Amino acid sequence: MLWLALRLPRLPLEAQPSRPPPSAIVSRERIVVADTAAASAGVRPGMRLAAAWALLPELAVRERAAAAERVALLRLACWAGAFTSEVCLRPQGLLLEVAASLRLFGGAARLFDAIRAGCVEQGFSPQAALAPTPLAAEWLAAAGDDRPCLDPAELRQRLNVLPLSVLDLPSADLSRLEGFGVRTLGDALRLPRAGLARRLGAAFAVDLSRALGERHDPRERFSFPERFAERIELPARVDSASALGFVGRRLIGALCGWLAARCAGVGECVFELQHERGASERPPTRIVLGFSGATRDPERIGRVLLERLQRVELPAAVESVWLCADMPEPLGGREGSLFGRAVGGAADASSLAALVERLQARLGRESVYALACVAEHRPENASQPVPPVLTSARGGVSAPPGGPRPVCLLPLPQTLSEADGRPQRGGPLQLLAGPERIESGWWDAAEPGAAGDVRRDYFVALSPRAEWLWIFRCEAGWFLHGFFA
Repeated sequence: MLWLALRLPRLPLEAQPSRPPPSAIVSRERIVVADTAAASAGVRPGMRLAAAWALLPELAVRERAAAAERVALLRLACWAGAFTSEVCLRPQGLLLEVAASLRLFGGAARLFDAIRAGCVEQGFSPQAALAPTPLAAEWLAAAGDDRPCLDPAELRQRLNVLPLSVLDLPSADLSRLEGFGVRTLGDALRLPRAGLARRLGAAFAVDLSRALGERHDPRERFSFPERFAERIELPARVDSASALGFVGRRLIGALCGWLAARCAGVGECVFELQHERGASERPPTRIVLGFSGATRDPERIGRVLLERLQRVELPAAVESVWLCADMPEPLGGREGSLFGRAVGGAADASSLAALVERLQARLGRESVYALACVAEHRPENASQPVPPVLTSARGGVSAPPGGPRPVCLLPLPQTLSEADGRPQRGGPLQLLAGPERIESGWWDAAEPGAAGDVRRDYFVALSPRAEWLWIFRCEAGWFLHGFFA
């Protein structure tokens, strides 16, 4: 097993100071986190509030929002599902079991860098560590040692140099250890375990064994919710919809992690922009994102969101953003090619789907559609618009057999002139094939958009300009209906 610990000493975006600098967040009259201006003046986490004010009288403070931090941590656990489904919640962060993910992400170093960079994008500043046991990973992260430890034989050596502060022991136990001459974790590991258990309790001795991998260390796994519904409270009001893209990306990252853990995708998700409290009578602005097929690609979802945000006019400033996905659809992993990407493969289909979704976001979903064949002999009625589901198997009905049909039909047949009984288009047309008789349809003559009752003889014709045409003859004369090339 291989564990990656994410220790989160700093708070997420929605819990950061939102007052003018210098500012800080406090809890029980102590500084929890300070902004850059306050930190440059000497305000540090753990400092008493009175001492901080004595150092910086203009310091603005806000009480810590523990509930908001808990919500942000749960959202980060959903995001971590993009890397592994084995996620454990900790009071100050997350533990991820990543041994099964190494090959998928190109090795421990790449996976470690990807998780740490993604955590920063989610609004956290993590201390991360990689180790063979969960407790060792937590202790290394607490010490700020971010060098991956992959070899169990190296683990004791790496732990030996850690300070006692990583153990998170009561101050009385730390003082007792210092009285024994213990200054580092290595000093504690060299003492007899039975004596440590008698003086400091059995739990401390058991933790040392678990950190070294001598005892099992079972951890309760995070249970991914059945429904994704997450909200981010903004630290300040936002008046422009296009400026909400960074919040949307964080929510999309959490959504895609949740979907990856469930081996699912979404064909539709909903963003709601909650407006400032003074405008409570205004309903939230609702943005429905639809996709041509189930997806959990954050880039693909993010592009569609940005297209929609650029066209949204806000009735009032936004205070929070909410994302909901109620109907996940089963979605397996991507298939690869043994000899590289083939033309027309999964990558091409994904690119086409992304293009369709961007067009729908810009023009409206009703303006972009595909055509499906139906069992109808009249050309005008032989196809119907359907949602552009980009799959190899479409559930339509094949067209009935008959003569050749062109891909391009004119919206309405064009009248052709006639000379000596022969149709003309830039000169006399040469009839190559036909006639093919198409008739009847009296039953839907009154139906809007239907061709109605027809009696036509269709021919394939060649024009003097080498155009291959589809023409027909009826009681009213000759007409051009489509082009082959």
